[in-house]
Amino acid sequence: MTEDLWIVRHGPTEWSRDGRHTSTTDLPLLVDGEDDARALAPRLADLRPALVLTSPRLRARRTAELAGFPDAVVDDDLAEWAYGDYEGVTTAEIRETDPDWTIWDGVTPGGETADEVGARLDRVVERARAVDGPVLAFAHGHSLRVLAVRWLGLPVAEGRRFHLDTATVSVLGVERDGPVVRRWNS
Repeated sequence: MTEDLWIVRHGPTEWSRDGRHTSTTDLPLLVDGEDDARALAPRLADLRPALVLTSPRLRARRTAELAGFPDAVVDDDLAEWAYGDYEGVTTAEIRETDPDWTIWDGVTPGGETADEVGARLDRVVERARAVDGPVLAFAHGHSLRVLAVRWLGLPVAEGRRFHLDTATVSVLGVERDGPVVRRWNS
């Protein structure tokens, strides 16, 4: 059973830089996003993961490749929260018609519910915990925040408390048989 789940958010894209919700739109990394992804390589060089997973989206796969893990296994469950009608839209734009909206407890027309996203990320947690050795996963801001709270056994909505920048490394682990956050947004 793994005791460490390393998670890496992809490097910046045009839409992540602009605060646009990006799920199914398969944007490339910006030039500086590629540089940020390459800068992850020395930070992950000593890690010997038993399993490396990546979201199917180009931005996550490219980050994995540039960080030194070109053979990462695609796991569709790591895809970003499906934003439906809010794809490519900023939170400020959404709040023009729904002033109290958040991804964590609002309705996402044509997209996934919090329960659906939580179920997907629960499968990733189960997969990671079944591996003997560290697991490394490359994915997205909201999906990784959900992964973290599901690792901890918390409701999906608690992901709102875990800010996550692009091209960062976080580590989830186990201490005295309980799930913990070892490092966040580093």
